Amino acid sequence: MAAKRDYYEVLGVPRDAGDADIKKAFRGLARELHPDVNPDPVAAERFKECAEAYEVLSDGQRRARYDRFGHAGVDGSTLHTEQFMDFGSLSDLLGAFFGDDLFGGGMRGRASRGGDVAAAVTLEFTESAFGVTRELDVDLIRACDRCTGTGAEPGTVPERCETCGGQGRVQRVQQTALGQFVQTMSCPACAGRGVVIDSPCGTCRGRGLRQASERVEVQIPAGIMDGQRLQLRGRGHLADAEGAPGDLYVSVRVKPDPRFERDGNDVVSVLNLPFTRAALGTSVTVETLDGDQPVELRAGTQPGDVVVLRGKGVPVLNGRGRGDHRVIVNVMLPERMTDEQRRLLAEFEASVGDDTYRPDESFFGRIRSAFS
Repeated sequence: MAAKRDYYEVLGVPRDAGDADIKKAFRGLARELHPDVNPDPVAAERFKECAEAYEVLSDGQRRARYDRFGHAGVDGSTLHTEQFMDFGSLSDLLGAFFGDDLFGGGMRGRASRGGDVAAAVTLEFTESAFGVTRELDVDLIRACDRCTGTGAEPGTVPERCETCGGQGRVQRVQQTALGQFVQTMSCPACAGRGVVIDSPCGTCRGRGLRQASERVEVQIPAGIMDGQRLQLRGRGHLADAEGAPGDLYVSVRVKPDPRFERDGNDVVSVLNLPFTRAALGTSVTVETLDGDQPVELRAGTQPGDVVVLRGKGVPVLNGRGRGDHRVIVNVMLPERMTDEQRRLLAEFEASVGDDTYRPDESFFGRIRSAFS
């Protein structure tokens, strides 16, 4: 059996954390790991682990024993984690412990926040560098057009629920190993809406919501990197007609570009240069994000030499200025030569002296410098 992790580590709080911090930590983890919102079996096991940690650290006496003796001081006195699962839904769990539900609501009148939506966009390298506007088609939950979100057939109105008095919630008392808990739960008669609909809308069947495809305009900022994510507040699903919509999260993928590599805000490219031009010096044209850039190379340019073009890199994301463009010189040697070319090279080799070649930093050293 694997050793139990430290309870403070499980909840991600320091050992001197106060009750409010411990409660806040468990509440956040429950929202992330409870089976209602995360079907992953690994998440369920982590939720059980968090529930056990919270049970001990939220009780002053058991926490004191744990701080003094570790797991040995509380083993046998902790609640079996399955009992936490017996609370049912995440709303029930949070209601029992904290008096609220998944979205921080309580009684009717505090409208639920809608769910978040995930989307993805693929960009060219230059688009990620300078920013671009994209339109995405996203399936969203919106208020029904026919009933304007009431759920009732036009010409009729919803009636107040008599079971919960229009609050949308009812309370029940439950006995657990932790003692007596008063749970606030959705009213079973009206499904938490606070109203009963005798004539449901024919389009949404009384839900007040519909699924619709919307075209969303996304402003991609200059300098964004592959794997980053944008948050568009208020562009997600609706939970009900009166509530605030969730957010839309757009994951960004940047397609590889054969010309460039990105290193932070710098751009790195390779210039293939024949050895004769490297030895004699030459003028070349380098492709950059801003177009072709003339570059002068000195005589005796070495393999791995780096030419830095200041301010020709990627703009700083949500900032000012740009990185640099670093050009790594790759000196090419001939693979095939004519007899005449061999003769000329042999003459050159015979004429070189001790001062023709200068020992310099290694090739790999220059490559490392280019990316440091």
